[in-house]
Amino acid sequence: MKMKTLAAALTSVAALGLALAAAPAAAASAEALLRAKCLACHTETDEGLSRISQQRKTPEGWLMSVARMQIVHGLKITDEERRSVVKYLADTQGLAPSETEGARYALERRLNTVEAFESEQFTQMCARCHSGARVMLQRRPAAEWEHLVHFHLGQFPTTEYQALARDRDWFGIALKEMVPELARTLPLASEAWKQWQARGPQAVKGEWSLSGHMSGRGGFSGVMKVAAGEGEDRYALAFDGRWDDGKPMQGKGQALIYTGYEWRGDLVVDGTPMRQVFALEDGVLRGRMFLRDHDEVGADVVASLQQAGSSRVLAVHPAHLKAGETAELRIVGAGLKGEVALPRGVEVLQTVKRSAAEVVLRVKVDAAARGVHPVAVGEAAGGSLALYDRIAAVKVTPAFAVARIGGNGTPTAKVEARFDAEAWAAGADGQAGTADDFRIGVVPASWAVEPFDEAAVRDEDLKFAGLMDAASGVFVPGDAGPNPARRMSASNVGNLKVVAEVAQGGERLRGEGQVIVAPPRWNNPPIP
Repeated sequence: MKMKTLAAALTSVAALGLALAAAPAAAASAEALLRAKCLACHTETDEGLSRISQQRKTPEGWLMSVARMQIVHGLKITDEERRSVVKYLADTQGLAPSETEGARYALERRLNTVEAFESEQFTQMCARCHSGARVMLQRRPAAEWEHLVHFHLGQFPTTEYQALARDRDWFGIALKEMVPELARTLPLASEAWKQWQARGPQAVKGEWSLSGHMSGRGGFSGVMKVAAGEGEDRYALAFDGRWDDGKPMQGKGQALIYTGYEWRGDLVVDGTPMRQVFALEDGVLRGRMFLRDHDEVGADVVASLQQAGSSRVLAVHPAHLKAGETAELRIVGAGLKGEVALPRGVEVLQTVKRSAAEVVLRVKVDAAARGVHPVAVGEAAGGSLALYDRIAAVKVTPAFAVARIGGNGTPTAKVEARFDAEAWAAGADGQAGTADDFRIGVVPASWAVEPFDEAAVRDEDLKFAGLMDAASGVFVPGDAGPNPARRMSASNVGNLKVVAEVAQGGERLRGEGQVIVAPPRWNNPPIP
């Protein structure tokens, strides 16, 4: 296989979306293909193929393993064959839904996640060169974890001389302490995986009520129709929705399900190619939908299948109303039948529209209404609505983000950073910053950046590192490459304070965050 093709396969989770283009091989055919391609190096054992049968991973994890065999060991395999192998391995040696909890941010390309682990040793030994999530999203017995330690030193012989390694017996700690810890916390055999394998197939086809929010753009909702596609676990998608500002939002595409619940979608929304990485469980999809070519631009999404016996409220648009305000309120969910239950102090003036997927109301909020309250429609529950009289504080989310320079004739694109202004109300005592403060939600703000510290002032980061869009909270970093106008011809990296200002009467409330403008993203594997 040409290196260019392989590099494209490793660029992002989009590689899994390519599986949608080909009809699947039967399990027997995929198993035969696995043996035909792998027995040159691996051997038959009582448990299956050596090394391979002693691991369980996500679809992205298996994709990385196959690609590494191509890069390092010269495996000859076509794109279609790789898809079949990854699908088979993910289905037969994957992870149960509960085993991915706490680490799905890596699969969903939430690259601004700041990891934190209880084990400081795990942080220093495993999560200093790649994400800890990459380790958490696989399972092995002790002998296989030990093989992985040896692989690290064989593949990366300078490991013992890097920071947080040369000051200790890295190899000894890895073998004697980390291997037992990983074998105990991330074992090959688990009750969760055993139970998941015994579970029957989940319902997929039908109409899904969907709600989402994209930083820098806003909320949206609609209906995603899912029909049978060409082949097992493949589905055709058609989405018809609208943004909260009233603009239409439409898309079509395909989805493939791995391991019975790992949803990977590939679709075009309003002319823009996008990916979906969702987890499917009990008629609910949760995860992230993002631009195929700019995975930092994405939306949090939740969807529910319209099916008999299932009812839930997914979201309320808008998620907050001000005391005394009259507005249109949309309740999005599944099985929305029966009486609408709104918080006390919210009066329904008119029912604009009703369906099983959406209830649209014209409402008025009492001047004394405050707090976060549940919203239900008949037996469908799960929504909430924040009522407030004034904003007490503004927080920037994410509080910390990384943008990356790019472009300017280089092969890597810029990676922008997107922020929201999150409003909070004071609790019952009227004082902000106490335990009973409550979150109002995302509100419009005026955005700016400032030097983060003295070094940023000295290096004129504000001038060179990038530009913040004042209306949307979208930060676009500077160009890649040396800049002769900077001190020592440095590149356009920097350290900036992100400022959101929200107007309230005659005052302006300020929230602050941080964006690090870093070098280009040269390495972008499916799991960071």
